[in-house]
Amino acid sequence: MGGSAEANGGGASARVPVPPARPFLDTFRGNLKETFFPDDPFRSVVRERGAGRRTLAALRYFFPFLEWAPAYTLGAFKSDLIAGITIASLAIPQGISYAKLANLPPILGLYSSFVPPLVYALMGSSKDLAVGTVAVASLLIGSMLSSQVSPTENPALYMNLALTATFFAGVFQASLGLLRLGFIVDFLSHATIIGFMGGAATVVILQQLKGMLGLNHFTTATDIVSVMDSVFSQTHQWRWESVVLGCGFLFFLLVTRFISKRRPRLFWISAAAPLTSVILGSVLVYLTHAENHGIQVIGYLKKGLNPPSVTSLQFTPPYMMLALKTGIITGVIALAEGIAVGRSFAMYKNYNIDGNKEMIAIGTMNVVGSLTSCYLTTGPFSRSAVNYNAGCKTAMSNVIMSLAVMLTLLFLTPLFHYTPLVVLSAIIMSAMLGLIDYQGAIHLWHVDKVDFCVCLGAYLGVVFGSVEIGLVVAVAISVLRVLLFVARPRTTVLGNMPNSIIYRRLDQYAEAQTVPGVLVLRIDAPIYFTNASYLRERILRWINEEEERAKENGEMGVQYVVLDMGAVGSIDTSGTSMLDELKKILERRGMQIVLANPGSEIMKKLNSSKVLELIGHEWVFPTVGEAVASCDYVLHSHKPGAVRDSPAAHEDMV
Repeated sequence: MGGSAEANGGGASARVPVPPARPFLDTFRGNLKETFFPDDPFRSVVRERGAGRRTLAALRYFFPFLEWAPAYTLGAFKSDLIAGITIASLAIPQGISYAKLANLPPILGLYSSFVPPLVYALMGSSKDLAVGTVAVASLLIGSMLSSQVSPTENPALYMNLALTATFFAGVFQASLGLLRLGFIVDFLSHATIIGFMGGAATVVILQQLKGMLGLNHFTTATDIVSVMDSVFSQTHQWRWESVVLGCGFLFFLLVTRFISKRRPRLFWISAAAPLTSVILGSVLVYLTHAENHGIQVIGYLKKGLNPPSVTSLQFTPPYMMLALKTGIITGVIALAEGIAVGRSFAMYKNYNIDGNKEMIAIGTMNVVGSLTSCYLTTGPFSRSAVNYNAGCKTAMSNVIMSLAVMLTLLFLTPLFHYTPLVVLSAIIMSAMLGLIDYQGAIHLWHVDKVDFCVCLGAYLGVVFGSVEIGLVVAVAISVLRVLLFVARPRTTVLGNMPNSIIYRRLDQYAEAQTVPGVLVLRIDAPIYFTNASYLRERILRWINEEEERAKENGEMGVQYVVLDMGAVGSIDTSGTSMLDELKKILERRGMQIVLANPGSEIMKKLNSSKVLELIGHEWVFPTVGEAVASCDYVLHSHKPGAVRDSPAAHEDMV
């Protein structure tokens, strides 16, 4: 059965060449570049000639506004002006609401809608992202910090820790971008985000029952059991006034959202509804003196722009580690949301954003924000959707929104004195209902049950445990799935499509036929130490099953095992050792291993480890068709030495 190149008759068919050796440093440099700089971000800088032009190109990379600002037109400004005013009407009530959700003074929500958007407008690459506070990050900050520091008993320390956590989050985010480690965020899969966001939205909605029912005392825990216990153990303290007012405004907000979804051109109705609710609620409380009848109001809001907060940051024990942990976790979640939202709208408008550049921009705005009394911000979907629908052209819409918030801080904060907290609860609940993507979960169930389990695990972990537990559960399931795919790669049997030299999976193509005496296997993953032993055992099991089938049908047993290596992107020393062992095992059983379509990386490793010499270069083929044709020819010609023949003869054999 074996063969040698010397015994070949006719012209030899094409061999699979061993690529020329490259110096280790060149290979290492190439792999490093592909890992951290796959998009070659500095190509525009290198292309320029002269130090001055290169410096300007580098500045344009870090400050994208230098690209669009010189060509900015009056028409674009009109569109951005409308979009900026529209998102400001949403940002003001949301900022106040989300600050309360984080157990922070409401004024910090307005501060956080003033400085960070200005920084993002200078450094962000997305035209549609509208920057501001977000509910999930606010909930995370509130739940993680309040577990050790009470926001009511020690409000100053609590606020300082929130600012410190924001600082650490910004440093972490910017560092990921500068070190080109943006792929870390990709470990939060789509299924993870759906489950996590849905669970967080459910928890946020349950937390708002405090405001909707007019309760003064409420649990700081976020799990559903603790929240329900807190709600139903205080039934005697429920205020019907709050229930009626809250349900009325919640119904109003949901109706406006329904109208905007049915008629996208009327998006402004839903966008203006939160601010309209705040105005109507404030007027109603002022005229009826409802604050004297159990309706809680915001109270005094300090006028003026953001005060500096450099001296408020806590970099000393015992609370620094709490702020660091909170910052890293909330920073990852904020990055995942901001980059996902930015990429979604960039796809709609057919332009690209650099994920690492976005990390630098978001991280920088959070660092600057932490120094100016702002807490964590990113690009929320609801605000960005309004910005997109309002027709924004550039990041100038963020500047317009920031200026509108600035005017509010300077002149209009006293008007929010009578804003009822129950209206803020209704605003948060209506926004959170949009984050529960039940249709996405149903889609996951129909498409991929494992992804659905990841989604469900994240949701249940958040709802019945905590936000941190839900995140850990979801990431753990996702990583476990990746490890299983690596450790247990798929192997499939290929068969010949009639009247062709094409080979396809037998379990997918019913018309595909096996070639007597030849077993063709496809390996669908790189071969590493984690799966080498499994692949050896799985290949031997395929051989045994094929031998049994051939014996039952009275056919020729397996003489050749052809491994289709087209999907094997890389191999390590454990993988080469596995092929070495497999070759020896098959030899003892009177079989020959044949390789088809190995890549350059595989050929280099096999050649360096001497495995290629053991297998024999004459048993390595460019295609599966050629490999099977040669094996079939040897079997039927009864010429043990005739391994390779002319290409024309090969086509006739298949």
